[in-house]
Amino acid sequence: MRRRYAAMKFDLIGMALLAAAGHGESGGGGLAEQFGVNWSNLFAQIVVFLAVFFILKRFAFGPILAQLEERKERIREQQENAEKIRRELAEAEETRRRLVAEANERATKIVSEAETSASALTERRTQEAVAQAEALIAKARDAAARDRDQMMGELRREVGRLVVQTTAKVAGKVLTPEDQRRLQEEAAREMVV
Repeated sequence: MRRRYAAMKFDLIGMALLAAAGHGESGGGGLAEQFGVNWSNLFAQIVVFLAVFFILKRFAFGPILAQLEERKERIREQQENAEKIRRELAEAEETRRRLVAEANERATKIVSEAETSASALTERRTQEAVAQAEALIAKARDAAARDRDQMMGELRREVGRLVVQTTAKVAGKVLTPEDQRRLQEEAAREMVV
């Protein structure tokens, strides 16, 4: 960019010198005089233009370009942060899915084991075995439900923590306890849906 300004400066100075030389050589009816060029006014205007140009370059163009570059950098950082948040949320969602699948698998295994135990007991004992099997199935379902509820609670807390943390990073400010509680509740509600 400086090269361009320097080239413009030399072009203008060269034009002024050529014009001045042309004025001295012709001695009379040169092309410039035919168009009514006043050389002293032209030279003064060139000097004033260069002075204004360099003042603007020094005090206006430089700070404006610096601000534009700074803004561009902030936007880039915000886009990187947003992408990082998307990745973290995707990882949290994958973790939630994995935990739910594990909980369902464990619940299925527990129910399957309880049903197998109930089947074996039914063969040996009639009514008593059936009652024991139902008790085992109920316990297994309760245990599976508790495990699932516990895992979902842990997952909600973790997702809520991640949402609060990433929101604080993106927003660039410290969140109040009320904001944190509200964001955690919203994240927990979205997970239930």
